[in-house]
This record gives sequence, structure tokens and C-alpha cells, in this order.
Amino acid sequence: MLTGVIALGAVITFLTSKLLSKTVLRGVAASFALELPPYRQPQIGKVLIRSLLDRTVFVLGRAVTVAAPAGLVIWLLANISVGDTSLLSMCAEFLDPFGRVFGMDGVIILAFILGFPANEIVLPIMMMIYTGQTTLTEAGSGAMAEIFAANGWTGLTAICVIIFMLCHFPCSTTCLTIKKETGSWKQTGLAMALPTVTGLLLCAVINGAYHLFI
Repeated sequence: MLTGVIALGAVITFLTSKLLSKTVLRGVAASFALELPPYRQPQIGKVLIRSLLDRTVFVLGRAVTVAAPAGLVIWLLANISVGDTSLLSMCAEFLDPFGRVFGMDGVIILAFILGFPANEIVLPIMMMIYTGQTTLTEAGSGAMAEIFAANGWTGLTAICVIIFMLCHFPCSTTCLTIKKETGSWKQTGLAMALPTVTGLLLCAVINGAYHLFI
């Protein structure tokens, strides 16, 4: 399955690039230049310092910029209730009709939205909503499968989640990097919208074909 998902990602990339070359980017010259610096004996101290400053601190700084506010939002949604229902569950219920169109549910759609700071927290957010917890929850594969099945997951749901996980907006750190490199919020928005729309269309087609023929 993993090999198939990787192959699908490559196919989607080539097809999308071809489509963009024929439409939005038609006539735009593409060039690539690679300049190799002179070879020098590496200096361990400078390598470690530059790696720490240019990579670790840079990435952590960008992650904290979005992760801290997003973590606060998730905590507030999970811990503030109206009656006996948390705001998190209410948001999931609101998104449920939209999610059903794409073979998923409101919890899954909300988890992807709240998982914008880091894709790694998408599944823990799903688990937190399904189990009614107020903090991010992890579980073993067996327990996770039981929880998903108890909340209406089928093989179709799993396939659509995998497809959308493959094709959806990048995480916050990647988006901030795109903004830094392009200097354009428009390009950053396009980089978020294009894969997301592609993923939703694929899920809609798979969901529609399943209910039409099965």
C-alpha cells in the first residue's frame, strides 16, 4: 500500500505539472542553474554552529510561530463546552455534511484543519475528538482501529483519508518557507490550494464511484 501511495503521489505530481505547463504557466521559461562552491576542508565547529542556527533554530522558530497559537485554539475548543458538548465536537458536527461528500466525516476534516501546524498531530486530534478527551491522544494500532471502526470508519473512509493525507495543504513551517522564498502570499496560497483541491476532487471521485457501482 505504501508503495502504491508513493507511486500515486509521483503520478499526480507529473500530471499536475503537465496541466500547469499547459495553462497557468504556459509560455513561462523554466531554467535551472547549479553552481558548485569551491571544495574546502570542513571545519566541524562552523558546521555545527551553522547547522544549529540555519536549520534547527530556524525551523523551530517558524514552528512555534504557528504551533503555539494553534495549540491554544485546540485546547480551548476541547475544553470549552456548550451544554454537554465541547466546541470541538460542535465544529466536527458542523463539518460532517461536507466531509461525507468526500468519503470522510467532520472529525477528519476538522483534524486536518487543526493539524496545520504539523501533520503529525492530525491522527491524535481525530483520536481526541472520537474519544471525547480534552488533550491530544495517542493509541496503538489495534486500539486505534477499534476506535475508528466504532465511529463508522470503513475501507472507503481509510482510502479517502490516505488520499487526502497525500494531497492536502502543506504544514505551517513549509508554508512560511514558501512565503520566504517567493516573497508572495499569492504563491503561498496557490501552493496550499492546489494540492488541497486535487485531494478533495480525488476523494469525491472515489466516494462517488464507490456508491455508484458498489
